[in-house]
Amino acid sequence: MNWINDSIMYNIYPLGFAGAPRENDFKLEYRLDKIYDWIDNFKKLGINALVFNPVFESTRHGYDTIDYYKIDSRLGDNNSFKEICRVLHENGIRVILDGVFNHVGRDFFAFKDVQQNRENSQYCSWFMNLNFWGNNHYNDGFCYEGWAGHIDLVKLNLDNTQVTDHLINAVKFWIEEFGIDGLRLDAADCINIEFFKKLRSTCLSMKSDFWLYGEITHGDYNRWANDDTLHSVTNYECYKGIYSSHNDHNYFEIAHSLNRQFGDGGIYRNIYTFNFVDNHDVNRIASTVREREHLNNIHTVLYTMPGVPSIYYGSEWGIDGTRTKHSDYELRPCLDINNIPNPNYDLYNHICKLGKIRSALPALKHGDFCNINIRNEQLVYRRAYGGQNVYVAFNLAGGDASVDFNVDGGVLTDALTGEKFDANGYVNIPMKPFSSRILVQNDGSFELDFSDSAQTAAPIEAPVQNIVEEVTPDVAAPGKYRHFKGNEYEVIDIARDSETLEEMVVYRALYGEHGLWVRAKKNFEEIVERDGKRMKRFERID
Repeated sequence: MNWINDSIMYNIYPLGFAGAPRENDFKLEYRLDKIYDWIDNFKKLGINALVFNPVFESTRHGYDTIDYYKIDSRLGDNNSFKEICRVLHENGIRVILDGVFNHVGRDFFAFKDVQQNRENSQYCSWFMNLNFWGNNHYNDGFCYEGWAGHIDLVKLNLDNTQVTDHLINAVKFWIEEFGIDGLRLDAADCINIEFFKKLRSTCLSMKSDFWLYGEITHGDYNRWANDDTLHSVTNYECYKGIYSSHNDHNYFEIAHSLNRQFGDGGIYRNIYTFNFVDNHDVNRIASTVREREHLNNIHTVLYTMPGVPSIYYGSEWGIDGTRTKHSDYELRPCLDINNIPNPNYDLYNHICKLGKIRSALPALKHGDFCNINIRNEQLVYRRAYGGQNVYVAFNLAGGDASVDFNVDGGVLTDALTGEKFDANGYVNIPMKPFSSRILVQNDGSFELDFSDSAQTAAPIEAPVQNIVEEVTPDVAAPGKYRHFKGNEYEVIDIARDSETLEEMVVYRALYGEHGLWVRAKKNFEEIVERDGKRMKRFERID
């Protein structure tokens, strides 16, 4: 799972990011295609993995799923999202989706069947604590369990194999169709551990480096992240410790959490935690911190502590956002890459530097952790790996300060500024107000070039397949075709998109489905790979 150690994550809440209407009008709009305009920004930040919060059809906010097999029409369709994933992979950026498996929305097909057929529905056992002797405020004439008391989020029965098969098959579809690289598991603390075991086995059988992490806000992370279940969890303990240490001018708090988790004998040394300072559920870090001068230091902690760092979209510019009693929408804005509101460019440039530094230093990606010097307003810790020692120093005070510690010789080079300090057994390093240093112990030759802030990432290579024959696609023309998954269709004609002039295939299903369908001609004619074999997506049969 080395790609995780080498990753810098970027977390997007798609419905907000894309400016989708809050209520699904089911009109097809390719709003998520704006992601293409952000790829240069990802590269400048050193981002090589994107976490998308819900992208599948829902009624409102994404966590009230209607259809696990269909991209939300407010964002695009399956073909447009497949193309997004392809382009991101081409640019060296992996894709992680939000797996919302604890609950569904009231418009989910199985719940609609229960509403219509009541006790006679074949899906009664799909939902937790369904009771036809009660009622709810929708006056369904029955009651059921909602997640955390939210009746709009109908809790699934994950002890039912029909339910788990439906969910697992959806994930298999996501891997096959979109080539995703991992999953965030929403509300993981509420989900059956046995389901996670089955999910892990399935995913790793399809993609050996697939990564699973769970949203965990409390408790022992080892219960959910171990060799049988998930690979990682959200590190809410350090999320709180990072901002409150700065707000309270007390570095002892975060130093204690980091040592407890990752120091010698640390309880989570076996977990590469998912680290963050804000997300779609909590106030933006710029609105949480009392003194904005601390934002640089806060992100230095994020990028230099053990685990993988994640930036929530827009927070690289320090944008504000607070949740209200009734809404989280301020946390999930629609952003224009060319018109960011009140951007903090000093923070942005600092985070760009942090991305380059983290990518260049194995000790920050793989190293052990040790606290070296802890004071209320100053902190030094060390990351060590393969003979490389990196000392990370902080001053959260509003005035000049210094940090002192013992080093066994050589030179300490500040990767952020290029300054060099003799490491003669004892050092006393000056620190400016609200500043941090990333001090690399070396022979004096270490340096990083920040003149080109745009970072490049190698394309994500497709798994090597044992291809035994070349396959030439059929040219789309009127006639009958069989899809590689078995369904048969009739091509009616070739049309052109009125805006782009792209050739489109107009076709209809021969059996079962109704209505006309449109697919880009280049996608209709493409060759796909399945079970190690290359085959035509649509093969002519007449």
